[in-house]
Amino acid sequence: QVQLVESGGGSVQPGGSLRLSCAASGSIFRINSMDWYRQAPGKEGELVAVITSGGFTNYADSVKGRFTISRDNTKNTMYLQMTRLKPDDTAVYYCHGELQMVGGLKFNGYWGQGTQVTVSS
Repeated sequence: QVQLVESGGGSVQPGGSLRLSCAASGSIFRINSMDWYRQAPGKEGELVAVITSGGFTNYADSVKGRFTISRDNTKNTMYLQMTRLKPDDTAVYYCHGELQMVGGLKFNGYWGQGTQVTVSS
């Protein structure tokens, strides 16, 4: 069984920083792309950042220049470094990954449980 577990969320003042982590565990053979999504109350979900297995990254316009996505393939872990946080960044952040399990024939999508990020003065 594969699990994605986020950590690192919390409350921070505007202008502050947080670092989210997403650790994948289980009988994992390979991990393809990994992503961060966020869901704020009353708003549509937003794809925040994507990182491929080769390290190619892409960001939502709303976070470009402030957020950095990275991954450590040796640890099956993805990160989201968030700086210059704004109240509009307040949301539940979910990690998502395309994983192939040991013995599996294809990649499947898996989601973490989410971690709350609150930006408020």
